[in-house]
Amino acid sequence: MTSTMTREQAAWFAETFTRLVDNVGSVVLGKEDVIRLAFTAMLSEGHLLLEDAPGTGKTQLAKSMAATVQGTNHRIQFTPDLLPSDVTGVTVYDQKTGEFEFHKGPIFASIVLADEINRASPKTQSALLEVMEEGRVTVDGTPYEVGRPFMVIATQNPIEQAGTYRLPEAQLDRFLMKTSIGYPGREQTVRILAGASKRNASAGVQPVITTGAIAEMIDLAATVHVDDAVLDYVAQLSEHTRDSKDTRLGVSVRGAMALMRAVKVWAAAKGRAFVLPDDVKELAQSVWAHRVVIDPEAEFSGVTGDRIIDRAIADVAAPQDRQNAA
Repeated sequence: MTSTMTREQAAWFAETFTRLVDNVGSVVLGKEDVIRLAFTAMLSEGHLLLEDAPGTGKTQLAKSMAATVQGTNHRIQFTPDLLPSDVTGVTVYDQKTGEFEFHKGPIFASIVLADEINRASPKTQSALLEVMEEGRVTVDGTPYEVGRPFMVIATQNPIEQAGTYRLPEAQLDRFLMKTSIGYPGREQTVRILAGASKRNASAGVQPVITTGAIAEMIDLAATVHVDDAVLDYVAQLSEHTRDSKDTRLGVSVRGAMALMRAVKVWAAAKGRAFVLPDDVKELAQSVWAHRVVIDPEAEFSGVTGDRIIDRAIADVAAPQDRQNAA
């Protein structure tokens, strides 16, 4: 990145981001905050984990986002008997040509909905590690790029449900954000019921932008300016989570880097070419809470990842907001 985002570029980014959010919001009603987080994850080249009850619109969110960016979307239903090759693809011998041919799996799409990801075995879950981190799949020693944009939206059942496997820390760390859609309010529910005859509301979503333009937005967001004071603030916050007596594992360096990618997009989406400490505060829970491993005794006492992050924000003094229009 040779230059910093200009004010004009920031204004264009914010306007386009709002159009993307509004377009999906016409289908996923009353959930603007979640949609903003989802597009922030996409433009940060990250992935989203949703822990939610069934029937809250997770599939509609994935399909309408893909339609909005003129991308493809696939849904993978994770089950205990799902194999890694069912996700990534498999090499098949073609008798006519006498050569091996790679048949792509459903992971090759702009947006992949990994439904009930914690119902699959750890072996199958691990098949996602490489592609989520590096954007490619390696089968029989040959790498295959999945392209840009690429985003996994995974849903997770509450761990109390039977037949689920807890996601390991390494897997959780691959998700940029964790949030939940939740049930709509009464007004939104009435609007949804009024259109209940449409089985697939996302089918009517019109594209707003091309996947090529999304890739440009991703590159542009990376040029948002971050002051050294904000970098130090993020470092102090992550150290605070690691030093807490209630955590066995705090926020890793990868987690801190993930937050930096996200806050750059968040700032640009607000029409700014620079990051403020408030951007860090607004995204810290969504990006960090699921990465914190709570001490079992503290967890029994009701301590959560959200509380650890809240405590860090309360204890660490934020730097003075610098209206840096560089």
